Amino acid sequence: MYIAFISVSGECPLRLDEVLNFLGQCPELSMGWFEEGQLVGFIIGSGWDKEKLAQEALTRHMPNTPTVHIHVLSVHRHCRQQGKGSILLWRYLQYLRCLPGLRRTLLVCEKFLVPFYEKAGFKEKGPSAITVGALRFREMEYTLAGLAYARRKSNC
Repeated sequence: MYIAFISVSGECPLRLDEVLNFLGQCPELSMGWFEEGQLVGFIIGSGWDKEKLAQEALTRHMPNTPTVHIHVLSVHRHCRQQGKGSILLWRYLQYLRCLPGLRRTLLVCEKFLVPFYEKAGFKEKGPSAITVGALRFREMEYTLAGLAYARRKSNC
């Protein structure tokens, strides 16, 4: 079962049971955006303990590691094209900076999404070892350095 959310590239790649699994294991690495009591966007993350992401990173959480793996950034289909994904990602990265011991975050995305994540400060690391069916991904990295709660130019 998929929820009525879509990621920046299409349908949310996590099933509801997978979302609930990560929320149960590492709720401190996930974030939601609510408007009028309704969830309109979310990010699901988990801990990872290796330099690069591997296929097992899709289903495994490693506690007490310096790296967060962002599994998905999803926005409800009725809230798309409003900048909510970019704002949610920015707020999430600011939040991660406040968690002790975290040094970086990794994610994989399709090639056409590389500019979206680069605009948020991620650097492309190259092809990812992770595949889903015929899909191939690029691995992206964000270093969690600098001041927490830096100002963002937005009306929020």
